Amino acid sequence: MIDLTTDSCSDLSHEIIQNRNIRVIPLQVFINNQNLKDGEVTPQQLFKMVEESGNLPKTAAPSIAEFAEFFKTPGETIYIGISSKLSATVPNSLLALDLLGGDKKVYIIDSLNLSTGTGLLVLKAADLRDAGWSAQEISEEINRWVSKVRTSFIIDTMEYLYKGGRCTALQAIVGSVLKIRPIIEVRQDGTLGVKEKIRGGRMKGLNSMLEDFKSHLPNVDPKRVFVTHTGCDEDAAYLVDEIRKTGAVEEILVTTAGATISSHCGPNTIGILFMVK
Repeated sequence: MIDLTTDSCSDLSHEIIQNRNIRVIPLQVFINNQNLKDGEVTPQQLFKMVEESGNLPKTAAPSIAEFAEFFKTPGETIYIGISSKLSATVPNSLLALDLLGGDKKVYIIDSLNLSTGTGLLVLKAADLRDAGWSAQEISEEINRWVSKVRTSFIIDTMEYLYKGGRCTALQAIVGSVLKIRPIIEVRQDGTLGVKEKIRGGRMKGLNSMLEDFKSHLPNVDPKRVFVTHTGCDEDAAYLVDEIRKTGAVEEILVTTAGATISSHCGPNTIGILFMVK
């Protein structure tokens, strides 16, 4: 059996991980002098800690040593990780592989994405593994799908992005004063960018993401779509209903973002993540 792995930034639910036989290496979350593994704290618990202390969390990639231990499994391993432009996770995995030498075969794939954008690639790899593809064939195919992932999400506050180094102080202040809710996208090079600046109600932003999804409909991969959020269940239900009405996809998966992703995007963040053919 091929050892299919990812990191906790893929935001796959425990149920998916168990059912699809996927191993996950967690990132670290630091807040209020606590060192937590992603998965040991929920987004809601994290946001409560921020509210009570005023301190925002920091995150860290798995160490080289942790990756070296993680890769010590029988057979061939495929690891699909968060964008190397956003985290040291994939670079650390490559350094760990060097430490292991030639005794272990690991195919490392830089998703150039995050959250369930990465998760889409992991599940695609699981589909291919279960269909009998070899590790090398899966690696080559997934690398071809990296550029086909479309990830965008609307955030409610720019404070987390600012303190996490993802936007400037001026952008954060202007966004707060003007009540701008940016829609953030993952660019083709694996970096983050502002896709659209929404002024007005939150529903306007949700509908803008839906319209963007619908604009891709002739080419949307029908296998699955993710709606991923940091604790806004009603918004998630609305997006699921609207996506279902299109009849374009076989499976709509709803997941809650983990602590690492939540640390950088803040509460009431929600996104639609899909692949194109």
